[in-house]
Amino acid sequence: MAQTDKERLFELIKLMNRYRHEYYNLNAPTVSDEVYDRLFDELVSLQSKTNIYMANSPTMAPGYPPVSKLEKVNHSIPLLSLDKVKDVNELITFQKQKQLMLMLKLDGLTLKLTYERGELIEASTRGDGDVGEIVTHNVCSISGIPILVNHMERLVVTGEVFIRPSDFEELKDTLVDSKGEPYKNARNLAAGSARLFEPEECKNRRLHFQAFNVLEGFGDIPYKSKKLGMLPALGFEVCKFFVTNRPLNAQQMEMGIKQLQDYAKQNDIPIDGVVVTYNDIAFSKSCGRTGHHYKDGIAFKFEDDLYQTRLRSIEWTPSRFGICAPVAVMDPVIIEGCEVTHASLHNVSFIENKELAIGCRLLISKRNMIIPQVEENMDRGNYDPSQIIPAVCPCCKQPTQIRESEADKDGKVVKVLYCDNEACDSRKLKKFVHFVSKKAMNIEGLAEGTLEKLIGCGFLHSVTDIYRLDNYRNQIISLDGFGEKSWQKLWDAIQKSRNATFERFLISMDIPMIGNDASKTLATAFGSDLGAFMDAVCCQYDFSQLPNFGETLHSNIYDWFASEENFCLWYELLDMLTIQEPAATAPVAAGSPFANMTIVVTGKVEPYTRDEVHAMIESLGAKPGSSVSSKTDYLICGDKAGSKLEKARSLGVKVITPMEFFSMANAA
Repeated sequence: MAQTDKERLFELIKLMNRYRHEYYNLNAPTVSDEVYDRLFDELVSLQSKTNIYMANSPTMAPGYPPVSKLEKVNHSIPLLSLDKVKDVNELITFQKQKQLMLMLKLDGLTLKLTYERGELIEASTRGDGDVGEIVTHNVCSISGIPILVNHMERLVVTGEVFIRPSDFEELKDTLVDSKGEPYKNARNLAAGSARLFEPEECKNRRLHFQAFNVLEGFGDIPYKSKKLGMLPALGFEVCKFFVTNRPLNAQQMEMGIKQLQDYAKQNDIPIDGVVVTYNDIAFSKSCGRTGHHYKDGIAFKFEDDLYQTRLRSIEWTPSRFGICAPVAVMDPVIIEGCEVTHASLHNVSFIENKELAIGCRLLISKRNMIIPQVEENMDRGNYDPSQIIPAVCPCCKQPTQIRESEADKDGKVVKVLYCDNEACDSRKLKKFVHFVSKKAMNIEGLAEGTLEKLIGCGFLHSVTDIYRLDNYRNQIISLDGFGEKSWQKLWDAIQKSRNATFERFLISMDIPMIGNDASKTLATAFGSDLGAFMDAVCCQYDFSQLPNFGETLHSNIYDWFASEENFCLWYELLDMLTIQEPAATAPVAAGSPFANMTIVVTGKVEPYTRDEVHAMIESLGAKPGSSVSSKTDYLICGDKAGSKLEKARSLGVKVITPMEFFSMANAA
């Protein structure tokens, strides 16, 4: 049975807290940063959707409550994390015409050093941001930390303890972590060493410290860079940084990042990105913070490295439209602590271009820190389509065929493998999965595994059979994983779905290219009246005249209704459902500055969901667009903007922040 959003939220909190414990307390993580970041984003989304915010959620704190026997300390100024990006354009948006500091993002353990009357009185870890652990007893084993400084006023400095990559290569085979296993990387070794109970054990671990911020001290100096510039005279090593004199364009930003990368490599310093912050302290304070990170800085993460593995086989799985998607099965390879064995191969053209053959050596990466991607074949010249491309569908064993289709605006064609057997079990299952999905009929409890089981038992042949499952109630209750309560919950969800909207019904019919945007366009054109839509089909209405509809979408509609099976399904399902009357449209704000415009949204616009922002746009008499084009009037650019920002700039589309949008809307 599919999880509810609430159940998934609680599951994520429990799972991620275990990962945080492994990372912060055991120094022996079992998942990569990329996997953790992906789960973190999912948790943020679920919190916003359910409006449930638990005190023990990883989103409420940057670290994890320390549980070792080290003495604890409360941080008067929270030591929070930074939001992360991978697109240089997001840094350009972030700078806001302000002077920036670009600094190495050291890969180690954050320490806070507190001095009173020139003497180091305490060294502590970041911990969970609010509570850290005291490790003062180990500072004599860390180079770059002065015990006495020629500064009598209170001074609080934060920085990073790290181990140089070359030192790690020498040490890694001689030391083990708290689980008795070799350290996977220098960061774990540095963190584990700095938090040892016995100072003697910390010796010879080759720990280094570099300062990256002054939390307290040096009076009213208004700039972070100036305060950091005071530290070398006191005996500190300072993390490499430079300050911008003017706003940077994308090329200049990339050059600055490259300079810092080269410096780190030349000086044997472990980094995992670049930190970009505002130099002006007063402005930084005005930016505020979340429970997880300060908003005056952002961490730019580098592209992932390439890793070598070997192709063992290719799995082909037909989609509901018959497209057979190839997936590489590879020798396991560890990428940032995470085992990777599968990667998408996209289509036949991709396989041909890479000249793939079973047994060839592959170079893979994790694009955007999440998705495994085959980058190169190191053993080209052995490609044989008869050995790679299946002549029959792996699921139904019916013949396959290769078709060519246009892939992009340049007219490049892509070869795709198809299974044309409508009765193919894999295709059939995927159609059911689509029908019950959130954007379609939204039937909770019918996960893919459950659907597969019900189909296998002979309870489901058509999607309409979902509404007749009560005929098999007793048999379903007796199945593994079911019972009276689970059956009732499922049946209630099925009954709830009988009350559908025009858009959900259209999407559930699975007409190719009819998704959220296209269904809304049709709802507007035909007043959310399915009868009027069917009349249009019967009268050979020209759908290509609708906004963002073209000949392909026009043809898809008529091709779908040309099937007698689809035609019968349409009317049979309508008899089982109640189609809601369209909700009353809110009046367009008088004098709206966005009337009759097309507005596209990119990135996060907290605390609103994308659908909520689109509803605001529509209430202002504008149309929410899905992609940027020359017809786009505004691009609302939120946090973590994607490629739409770059395209908007290239086309000269006006880019505004969410705050600017809300301000203009409220002024209407």
